[in-house]
Order: sequence, then structure tokens, then C-alpha cells
Amino acid sequence: MPAVTASAIPATSPASLKAAVAPAAGQFDISGLFVSDKAARESSAASLAALAQKDGPKALQSVGFSDAVVKALADKKSPATREGAASAVLTLVKAGAVKALEPLFIDSGLYAALLEAFADKMPAVRTVAVEAVREYVAAMNPWAAALVLPALLHEIKTAGKWQLKTGSLTVLNQLVASAPTQVGRLTPEIVPVLSEAIWDTKADVKKAARDSLEKATALISNKDIERFIPALIKALINPVEEVPNTINLLSATTFVSEVDSPTLSLMVPLLSRGLTEKLTATKRKVAVIADNMAKLVDSPVTVRPFIPKLLPGLIKIESTVGDPEARGVVARAIATLRQVGDIPADSDGSDLPPLKKVDEKTLAHSLIGIYKKANASPVPSVASTEVMYVGNLAATLVNAKNFDLSEWQSLAPFLAYESTNPDPISIVNDWAVKSASQDDEEAGDAEDEEEGEDLCNCQFSLAYGAKILLNTATLRLKRGHRYGLCGRNGTGKSTLMRAITNGQVEGFPSPDEVRTFYVEHDIDGSEAETSVLSFILADTRIQAGKEEIIETLASVGFDEERQAGGIGALSGGWKMKLALARAMLFKADILLLDEPTNHLDVVNIAWLEGYLTSLTTCTSIIVSHDSSFLNNTITDVLHLNRFKLKRYRGNLESFMKAVPEARSYYTLEAAEDYQFKLPDPPLLEGVKTKEKSLLKMRKVGFQYPTQANQQLYDITLQVSLSSRVAVLGPNGSGKSTLVKLLIGDMEPNKGGEVWKHPNLVIGYVAQHAFHHIDNHLDKTPLEYMLWRYQTGEDLEEMMKANRQITEEEAQKMKDGGIVVVEGQKRIIEEIVGRKKLKQSYEYEVSFKNLSSSENIWLPRDDLIKRGFEKKVLEVDTREAQRLGLLVLSFVARSRSTSLTSVSRLSSSLTTPCVVSLVVRRSRLSSVLLHGVVPTSSVSMSPLTTSIVNRWLLLSRLSRSSRVVCSSLLTTVTSPSRSVPEVWAMRDGRLEASGHNWVEGQGSGPRIDKKAGEEDDQYDAMGNKIETKKAKKLTSAEARKLKKERMARKKRGEDITDDEL
Repeated sequence: MPAVTASAIPATSPASLKAAVAPAAGQFDISGLFVSDKAARESSAASLAALAQKDGPKALQSVGFSDAVVKALADKKSPATREGAASAVLTLVKAGAVKALEPLFIDSGLYAALLEAFADKMPAVRTVAVEAVREYVAAMNPWAAALVLPALLHEIKTAGKWQLKTGSLTVLNQLVASAPTQVGRLTPEIVPVLSEAIWDTKADVKKAARDSLEKATALISNKDIERFIPALIKALINPVEEVPNTINLLSATTFVSEVDSPTLSLMVPLLSRGLTEKLTATKRKVAVIADNMAKLVDSPVTVRPFIPKLLPGLIKIESTVGDPEARGVVARAIATLRQVGDIPADSDGSDLPPLKKVDEKTLAHSLIGIYKKANASPVPSVASTEVMYVGNLAATLVNAKNFDLSEWQSLAPFLAYESTNPDPISIVNDWAVKSASQDDEEAGDAEDEEEGEDLCNCQFSLAYGAKILLNTATLRLKRGHRYGLCGRNGTGKSTLMRAITNGQVEGFPSPDEVRTFYVEHDIDGSEAETSVLSFILADTRIQAGKEEIIETLASVGFDEERQAGGIGALSGGWKMKLALARAMLFKADILLLDEPTNHLDVVNIAWLEGYLTSLTTCTSIIVSHDSSFLNNTITDVLHLNRFKLKRYRGNLESFMKAVPEARSYYTLEAAEDYQFKLPDPPLLEGVKTKEKSLLKMRKVGFQYPTQANQQLYDITLQVSLSSRVAVLGPNGSGKSTLVKLLIGDMEPNKGGEVWKHPNLVIGYVAQHAFHHIDNHLDKTPLEYMLWRYQTGEDLEEMMKANRQITEEEAQKMKDGGIVVVEGQKRIIEEIVGRKKLKQSYEYEVSFKNLSSSENIWLPRDDLIKRGFEKKVLEVDTREAQRLGLLVLSFVARSRSTSLTSVSRLSSSLTTPCVVSLVVRRSRLSSVLLHGVVPTSSVSMSPLTTSIVNRWLLLSRLSRSSRVVCSSLLTTVTSPSRSVPEVWAMRDGRLEASGHNWVEGQGSGPRIDKKAGEEDDQYDAMGNKIETKKAKKLTSAEARKLKKERMARKKRGEDITDDEL
């Protein structure tokens, strides 16, 4: 039920309405209102006003006031009679009897007769008539604006006499001033009429219409377009020249405020006109504006009146515009309008049934029911003038979703004329409550009324950079509940939780009232050298002693050795357990868990489920892509959709039944509409099949210097272009360590060899994914990319361990750097180039104190023997990345396009937004893109399935070779679908299955041949059979051969069929 709010403002007391002394109705002579003597007319009108104040509408009905005034206004022979009739109405209003007049004013024909008098031949009559209606609308109940407005607009639009139009515009101006809230809701009806009136042939009407338009549009309170209102009015006045310019202005605006009816009433005429413009760019901008504004509309009731003016035009453009990108923008706008307005897929919005509204008869019967329940005496009649009038006013209030008691109590004076027992104010209060409970649209809110302590109940808006995430959303949290925060990727789930932690959510309780702790999946890389125990002790927010901290850490698996070890040596799973242990020690009222199952194995996920469900006084808000974990844990769902938060009771399965489209948030199949658009990497020299190995490990061992035990033992593996690998194993089994050795971040220190193809480029995303951009948060995604590859080489590649030269290696290079050339000793200074040498390479070396003309070429094996292996690797990597980057253009505009198409970042986030202002999921997408920019042949990402949404995972698996590591693969997809090869890590040892490791090229299809090319053929002795393709003859050569054939034929020589 909508909130019924009370107010301290008292309503008019019924007793005060009868305080005036007046003659009885039977003693009043109605003809005195229309005599020629002005003083007599005014005296008679004053007496009637006193009578009306005493007895209300019945007094006016008993003397036949309405019929007499209507008849007098129609008397064409007596100007005095007409003026007296209008003056009588004016006197009643000024004397305070307007409430007695209101129930009769419209239905009796009095209002229509006064409007006709606006065009009376006598100026005095016109003036009094306009003044009478103007004073009436100023004094009437403001909720009656919807009752008097239609007649005004009809006259402005269709009246044949200009005085009638200007008079109606004067009354409209008064209506805007005296009932701004109510008229603001009616601007969709006002603006189109005024937009036509400003083109009237009469100068007076044009001027008055423009003045009224400016006053009506001043009611628009939307902060986003306030400054554009003058430009919008100009566009209405001069559409040919101003519409494109105004659309350009608005297209550069970020809409963050809620869009209401007044805003749409001014914007839609402009957008509708913009859809008819010739330029595709203008139509595209219209679609962008319509899409952005529709997302901020709060209710279908608001947008429905405007759908027929926008949706058909957008549908037509989608089918006719030639630009594919513009079609995509238009399609998004159409989808948003359909969703916001609840428009069926087979409708263009022009044939929609009217929205359900409450009518006055229904509310009048509801009122009579309340009177009967209260044992009123007498019970008013449902057909009475007063009851039907307050029914009209109440219908306006209900349809406006306004149940503020102070507004409803303004109806009490009308009911006081019918019955004073019981008190009309109490009757109106009960009526408001009953009407609110019967309101269909808001009935769902009653579900939020349940027992339990409220930890939070606030309404707020939230933006991230230039993007609106939540608009006037309501967040209500109960103690002990576990809420799953669900929504599409990029809607701001993690951002909302971080905003709560940073105190950026308006109305959220302060830390002194409610202790809130944010558990995220990344511990800052700067803490790598800090011990686990010291890390916890250094957190001043934790109110626990050292003994309790040690005991809690031990309860989640941290023994004394692990507590003393550094955080940097922990695997991803143990880092996550450390974050959870810290949350346990914090003893929070609200736990915010962002992907808490990241990096956790099955055993630890089960433990986390048990821990969370055991909390009876702590509330949790959980974001996770693990649907099984959510389903087993949560009690409620907070659905983040269309800038609102809506709560659903029950677990994830119940939520999906209520909202079927939410199933796409957790199913991999939904990802197939989101495919990466990555260019293919260049062919690697010497690699002729997909089975040829590109990376090899042979009997590799490794141990962290700070650890007592060895991490990896006797690892042997290889990777080829056909590899689709999942690395599985429990937390701490060495999965990420294995990947770091493969890419060269670390080097084997317990024996073994790691080999990679000289031209191989590896795309890598670290386990701490944002490690790549932590020092570049002030750059945009595009600027970060251009910085990273500014020299044509990946600057991060140069920082790896296999590129750092140790003292021992430097000494070996110094000893082996002496080369004797023509009897002269030279010292190698640098390796500057590379070229192919049979099955290997040779490298151009420069010498100290000698010019480049003295450079010589040395074979690869010779340089490696001299100790220059890492220098050779540096040149190989540079050349490999150069070949990959040739595929991509690094012009800023081209890179921005790649960022948008590859990482699916909005173009508004690729260039103008710095990395720190990009939402976490899009920031991760950007990181992944940068990892594959040089068209890598192999891409590796530790724990990819934990930190990447599902569409991203499926898309990445479609490229040439992927090493995908996951702590629990079954939470993402089945190995049979996308990763047939599995590397199982157990206690530092590798058990590989599903692989196809071969020596040499293997027997697979050739990738170095174009379609239709034949493989090399060999004879029985193994000699290659040289096959020469027939050379295509030029036209001159063909004519020459033809002449020779004809000459031989003439001489009688034989000619074969092949020669013809």
C-alpha cells in the first residue's frame, strides 16, 4: 500500500463555513443580480455570497443561481444583464463562497457560458468574465485543475474569435501560478496546444501563447534540461532551423535526473520532429536521447502518452537507415521504450488500450461505504452534487498516486455541507487509507511490510562517472537476512556496495549506528610483504585481541606457519579466506560480499555457505556469479534493474520463477550474443599445424624463497594452437604458480626448462587482475593502451623475471661478449636486429666504440652460448609483438573502436572516462583487451572463471589457443564443451588428461596453406617433387602461339587437342 502521510496543516472547520449571517434562501430575489443599477447588483451578489457560505451549494441550487446566470449571459439585448451575471460570479468568489460554487461550476453550464462571454461585443462584459474565471481558478481547490483545463485548451485550439483565445490563455496563466504541481502533471496536454497557438495569425494570440508556453515550461524541474528550455521553445517556434541545433545540444547532455511528464511534454515534440530530419546522424542522436531519457522514467503511466509519437518513427528508421551502427542505436532505443512502457513486441504503440484509471463513480461509492460503516446520520446520497464533485477530485489524487492526508483533507469542506456527523476530516482520512490500499500499481509494496529490525530504509540515487546507476531507488534491509544483489553486468552491483562502504549512499546509517564491512576479492598488491597476522593486527577497525585473531585465523585454516608468512606468497584462494577471516573479526552488522567464492575450492565454498547461514544477527548482501552458492545461501533477492532496486522474497530459484529473464544472468548460453571481435594472430614461422608445440615445460621444479616446502615438482607439459586447457586443483596446489612460470613472470629454481617459440606472443591477465592498471587509474582505457604499447613492444613484458638480468648472467655476458673479427677483439654492446637463417635466426650485433657499419650477424646458438639468451629473448619478443601489432592500427580512433567492440565498453567509457571511473566489470574487460591487443596466439588468465562474467569466458574460448585456469571449473561450464584438456594439480604435481602432445608438426591439417593448395609431394626415395604451375599467358603471347599453330596446320603438320 502506498504511504499515507499526515500533515499538521488543519483543514477548514465545518463550523466556520456557517458563521456568516445571511438571509434564508426563500427570501432571496435572484433577479436583483441582473438589474441595471451596479450598486444594487453588487449588494444582491453580496447577500447571495453570505447565503452560499452558510448553506453551500444547496443555497445556490434553491435560488436557481446557475440557470439564471447562464440565461443572463445569453441575453444579447442587455449588456448590463450580461455584466451583472459575470459580476455575480466574481463577487461570490471574492466573498469566499468559492467552495459552494465549485460543485456547480462546470456541470451546470456556468463555466461554458463564462468562456463564451470572453468574446462578448462589450469590453466591460469581456473584462468581468475573464476576471471572474481567473479569480475562480485562483481560489478553487488546486486538484480541480484537471477539470477546468480541457475546456480552456479546446477554446485555445478551436475558437474562432481571438478574444476567446487570449482570455483562455490568461486563465491558463493563472492556473499555472495557483496550481503548479497539478498543472505540471498536465503539461503533456498543454504543450502541444500552445505549440500550435504560437503560429496563430493574430499577433495578440501569438504573443499570449508564447508567454503561456514559457510559464508552463517553467514548471519543468528536471535539472538536466532546465538550461535548454529557451532552446527547446525556439525549436517549437522555428523547427526547420532550430531542431538540428537543439538536438546537437541535448545529445551532449548526461541525463541523471528522473524524467517526468512535464519533461517529456517538452522533449517529445522535438524528438518527434528530429526523427523526420534527413541526416542519419541527427536521427541517431534522437535515438540516443530517447534511449537515455526513457531509462530514467519511473512508471509506464508517465511514458505511455508519448509512445505513439516516438515508437512508430523509431521503428520506421530502424528498417530504412543504412548505417548498421545507427540501426543498433535505434534498436536499443526501441527496446528501452518497449520495456519502460510495457509495449508488446508486435505493437508500435499506436494501438494501445488506455491505462487503467480510477473513475469518480467508483470513489463516490467507496465514500458512501465509509459513511455507512461510520453509522453517519444522515448518509449522503451518491448522486448528490457534493459527493460527485469530491469523487472527481479524489480520482485526480488517486491517479496521481498522491495519498498525503493534508491533500485529501482539502476535500472535507465539501463533505461538511452534506453531513457533519461524523467529522468530515475523519471520513476523508479513512477514505484516503482505503483508496491507497486498493491502488493496484502499488500493491506490491505491501510485501516489504514484515516483522524484524530495520537496519536501513533509505531512498537514494547513485551515479558512477557520467553514468547513472540508480535513480531514487529504495534500499530496505532487515537484520539477519541474506540478500543476493542481482542484475545484468555493468548495472553497478559492486559499485553500489563500494558506495555503501564509502558513505556515499544518502540516508544509509553511519558507521556509529551500523557496522558495515566490505569483503572483496582483491587484496591490495602493496601488502605483498606483510605477514598475515600483521595484516590483521594493523586493521584498526577490528575490535579483537591478538589471541582471538590467532584463534579465528586458525579456524579458517591458517596455521602458525601461514600466519607468519607473507601475503604475497598466498594463492588466490587463501587470500580470499584471509579477507573472510578479517570480516569475521570485524563483527559487522552488515556484510557486503563481492564475489566471495572467487578462488575458493569446493570445500571452502561449502564452509562459507555454512558460515553465512549460521549468522542470525548479521545481514549480508552478496554479489556472485555462482548460482548454486546464491541459491543455497540467500533469503531475499535485491534486483537491480532500470535504475531501481526491487526486493523479492526467497532464494535465487524463486526469483528466477518470478523474473524469467533473470535466468540469463547465470546461464552460459546467454553469452552467445556477446562475441569478441578479435583479429586473428599472424602465422608463426615454422608452425604448420595446430598440434605443433608453442610452449614447453620439461621436468620443472619451483619453490618460493619464503616457503619451507617446494611448490612444483617435475612438471612436464606443452601448449599448442589447438589447446583448450582447464587447470584444476584445490587452493594452494600451485595452479597460478604454474602459469607464472609459463609466461616468464618467474623462473624455475629447482631444475627444468621452459621453452617458448621465438615469435610467440602471450596475452596474460594476472590473478590480481587490476594489478595491470593500479598505477594508471588517471588514464582512460585508450590512453593506458597507447602508453603500454607506445614503443611497439609491451612495456609490461619488459618487467618480467625472464627479462631481468642477474649478476651471474651479466658476468657471463661480459666474459662471452668478446668477439674476434679479422684479428681484432671487439666487445658486444647490443643486439639490434634479427633475420631468418635456415631453421633458426641470426642476429645483428653492435660493438662498443664502433659505428653501425661495423655490425656483424651472429647465429642464435652462438649468442646463447655466450650468455646473451635474455637479450636474444628480448629481440624475439620485440619482433613477435611487432608482427602482431601490424595487424592492428594504433590510431586513436581505431583503438577506441577496438576497445568498444572487443571489450564491449561503451564508447562513452573508452575515451573520456579515466580508468578509476569505469565500473569494475568494464574495467576488467578493458584489462582483458589490453592482454590480447598484440594479437596473442596464447592467452592465459589465472582464475578467469571467477572474475570474468560468463559471456566474456565463452567469447575468449573461441580464439586460437586459451589456457583457462579455474579453481572450480564445474561452476562455469563443462570441460567437454570448451576445454577438453585438463591439467589437474595435486600437491605440486601435474596430472594431464585429454591432451594431444606431439613432437614436430604432428598429423593435423596444415595452417600455412591457403584453401586449395596442395601439400609437398615426395618420390619413393624421399626427394621432393617440384611441381611448376602453368604460367598464365598474356594476350600478345596467346596471339603469337595461335599464329604458330595456324602456320603448322597450313604446312600439314599434326596439331594435338591440347594445342587447340
